[in-house]
Amino acid sequence: MRSKKDKRRLAFFILFLAIAVIVLIGRLFLLMIILPSQEKQETIKFPVIERGSILDRNGRILAVSTKLDSVAAWMPNIEDPLKTAVLLSTILDLKKEEILNKFKTHSGFVFLKRLVSPEVSDKIRSLKEKHLLKGINLISEYGRSYPQQELASHVLGYVGVDNIGLAGIEYSFNQVLSPPAMGKGLKKVYGNQVFLTIDVNIQYIIEKAAEEAFKKNAADSVMVLAMEAKTGRMLGYVSIPNFNPNDYARYKSSVLMNKPLTFTYEPGSVFKISSISSMLQTGAVSINDHFYSNGFYKKTLNNGQTIIINDLGVYGDVTPQRIIQLSSNVGAAYASDKIDKNSFYQMLIKFGFGQPTGLPLPGESSGILRKPQKWSARSKPTIAMGQEIGVSAVQVISAATVFTNGGVLLKPRIVEKIVSPQGDVIKEYPRDPVREVLSPETAEQMLLMMETATEDHGTARRAKIKGLRISAKTGTAQVLDRKTGKYSKNHFISSFLGIFPTNNPEIIVYVVIDNPKYEKYGGRIASPVFKQIAEYIVTYRGIPLKTDTVYKEKQEISLSIPNQVKVGKVMPNLKGKPKRSLLPLLELKDFNVHILGTGYVVSQNPKAGIALKKGMDITIILK
Repeated sequence: MRSKKDKRRLAFFILFLAIAVIVLIGRLFLLMIILPSQEKQETIKFPVIERGSILDRNGRILAVSTKLDSVAAWMPNIEDPLKTAVLLSTILDLKKEEILNKFKTHSGFVFLKRLVSPEVSDKIRSLKEKHLLKGINLISEYGRSYPQQELASHVLGYVGVDNIGLAGIEYSFNQVLSPPAMGKGLKKVYGNQVFLTIDVNIQYIIEKAAEEAFKKNAADSVMVLAMEAKTGRMLGYVSIPNFNPNDYARYKSSVLMNKPLTFTYEPGSVFKISSISSMLQTGAVSINDHFYSNGFYKKTLNNGQTIIINDLGVYGDVTPQRIIQLSSNVGAAYASDKIDKNSFYQMLIKFGFGQPTGLPLPGESSGILRKPQKWSARSKPTIAMGQEIGVSAVQVISAATVFTNGGVLLKPRIVEKIVSPQGDVIKEYPRDPVREVLSPETAEQMLLMMETATEDHGTARRAKIKGLRISAKTGTAQVLDRKTGKYSKNHFISSFLGIFPTNNPEIIVYVVIDNPKYEKYGGRIASPVFKQIAEYIVTYRGIPLKTDTVYKEKQEISLSIPNQVKVGKVMPNLKGKPKRSLLPLLELKDFNVHILGTGYVVSQNPKAGIALKKGMDITIILK
């Protein structure tokens, strides 16, 4: 039996425990009931963020926030799941089984499809008015619209269903376009606007030229970049095949890939302008040096191994200028024997190869430039002709700024400025010199050598434009077959780099055609693409030609003002109308009007006679 002392201890313990429990319950009651009733608790609220627009250099909208509907289901109100799933499957472009599975796995609220088109919303509203979609609701959310569709898609990128950037500028500038914000009283926040260096009109022409080359050559892909030679601004940035960011999910990852920035390839003879100018700059080679091309380069090593590099023809005596004009592999290989590998490597690093350019888009490749200690005896002459080195298209066009800026490398630019919702400029991106690579004399010498490539016997002669001085270099590179470890006999990368005008460079254009199926030489298939683009830019930018005639007369001229276009309930016929007469269209608030090009209207969408609806896109193309 327990003693009285033990019983007393137990009683005290139970009493202490009871008091502790009462105190704890009282404290919880105070915290959960009394205090909340006396003072309203402040909660953190996340405001609605309207993502800022992306615009071209002239203020043309490329990406804009729009309110779209998301389709959701409230399961307690759905009376016939099977019938509902059947009706929705065709409208939402979803499998009936997929919708039924969502019905079965949710007991309350569930999204069926986010951010649908206005047409889909209208169809669902129509069925709801007929009481055929009980339990199905449309919830308004902010979405993203790309009014130019495929235009500049690899630059713009795209956003996910939650309006968060997943690629391109949308990704890199996500927090600029959609700044994070929270706080008391904040209901809505407007994002900043990003202005690009891209010119929509130039972009459009380049995309059309690239698409034509893609189809004509049955190529795997085509890349075309256009840049302001003195500033590093990208005016056009094209990768074909491209995609529509309004519906990016239906495209393969290979199409979504930003190839000009991420695809590494051997550039071929276009690279000779960097290798030969490196030899000239170091003094290893002079412009008066001569090399003999009898159709092949041959070098026997101490171990008895023989290195052989072939030319397309027997060019005989060649100078650095002739190496560039004729694109002589043999000449470039013999010239490389005169420069030591460390000096050669350091010069190529100065040009920006083997490192990212810093263009503000995700996933940039550094290219491949191995350190000299890893080079074989064959590496130096092979690199000199543009093989055994990996580059991106952005690296190549960036390196070309060395020749257009007196030997100074420029950082490429694709963003012009950031503007606040109130219209204030927050940040500008000015011309950005990186370092001096060549002397002004060497840079000018290379431009003049490249100009001879457009003469009658040069590899770039098909790009010649009457009255315009062009410095150019063609390229044709075999692609390594990963299965055999040898260069393919069928897979080539054909390219063309053009700078104009030679005497005062304004524009650089770089064309790359990957795996053309019929013709392989860059001088034959990439030159015409460059020429088509250059002819447009010359007219569009007002670059003077030697053939231009300037008339000066002192007299009055009478000009007729074209009739202004008027829009009623149906789309008028605009074909043949001059651009000036279309200006009233830009003032229409109920429509999204896009005018591309200059000159006169050649096509329009919607076609003449189509009934116009509020919010409709109107696209007009001029030439």
